[in-house]
Amino acid sequence: MAERRNTRQRQLVLDAVRGRCDHPTADQIYADVREVDARVSRATVYRNLHLLADSGEILAVKSADAERFDLRTDNHAHLVCSSCGAVIDVPMPTVEGVDERIARETGYAVRSHYTVFEGLCPNCQ
Repeated sequence: MAERRNTRQRQLVLDAVRGRCDHPTADQIYADVREVDARVSRATVYRNLHLLADSGEILAVKSADAERFDLRTDNHAHLVCSSCGAVIDVPMPTVEGVDERIARETGYAVRSHYTVFEGLCPNCQ
């Protein structure tokens, strides 16, 4: 893959993700970026979020209500409320060699994996 240059807009998007402690949606990041620079378009924010996720600088997490983004790229899983869409980080035990084993058994070139648990958060129970 060709190296992508780090644009001002991409840095604004990354800074917006870094400035949050939750798992924001693209729309929430868009609103944060617009507070800094009202000229940045929604498409620019979405494109840069996906470029950052594709490059491994952030994670994209699918939830019931929207795609959310996570600054943490270390080994952890996510727990998603299937009712309200809340997302939290949860520790995940490391299974040594799992990517390599899956690659060997399937013939895929595994680049990464993530685990998402679904359930009802305490507020929705």
